[in-house]
Amino acid sequence: MKLNFLGTGGGRFATISQKRMTGGFRIDNIDNKNIHIDPGPGALVRSHQYGLNPRKLNMILVSHCHTDHYTDAEVLIEAMTQGMTKKTGNVIASQSVLEGYDDIGPSISKYHQSKPNVSLLKAGEEVKIDDVTIKGTRTVHGDPTCVGFNINYNDFTLSYTADTEYFPELHEDHKGSDVLIGCVIKEGERKIKGHLRTMDFEKLIEEVQPKVAIMTHLGVNLIMNNPFQNTRNITENTGIRTIAATDGLTINLDQFLNS
Repeated sequence: MKLNFLGTGGGRFATISQKRMTGGFRIDNIDNKNIHIDPGPGALVRSHQYGLNPRKLNMILVSHCHTDHYTDAEVLIEAMTQGMTKKTGNVIASQSVLEGYDDIGPSISKYHQSKPNVSLLKAGEEVKIDDVTIKGTRTVHGDPTCVGFNINYNDFTLSYTADTEYFPELHEDHKGSDVLIGCVIKEGERKIKGHLRTMDFEKLIEEVQPKVAIMTHLGVNLIMNNPFQNTRNITENTGIRTIAATDGLTINLDQFLNS
């Protein structure tokens, strides 16, 4: 299994400026499946750039209906379904993405939902596809239907917070994670509604105790202010290896399987 980062920027201004790419990330060869999570702007282009065939996708997961998370979902669906000619693949997404919620979304058309198997996921619910289980995790975000993803296969668990601010119960949905991926917008003490700061992610790591933690979806200020120093500090403070993901980073996940 491999984890491939096709973009590690997040938020409006990182997306607009492309200080970091915004294509989300992929898990490849998990139960012989390839999964693209939160395919924001550039996901298709970056897939080709890093040698990942979008036509080989089996699942597309979209956490919520904000542009830096969903923009390339439809074109990846077209790739996954061989140009909308085959009924194949799976799309797992929040209510806002598939149905819309109040004045938000939907962001995937009914046409693009017609070929893959589509599952609406809410926090606490599960979707099982062969030996891979996707569970929705709670968030507190501007899109109230936003869900994180807890991905389990063969006693290996990768957990993704999606966009959320810190709240006392957050760790409960990510307990037991081998790999914890957090969307972290900024450093410092000033709170940004609906988003994690580096200090929040450090607290979450202490509570979850994963084998490794990865910080991605970085805001402009964090990108410019050396995210690597932040992760060095978190590693030192928690004793848990914490990585600031970079565009194009690939991590071999087999080292965490049954370890």
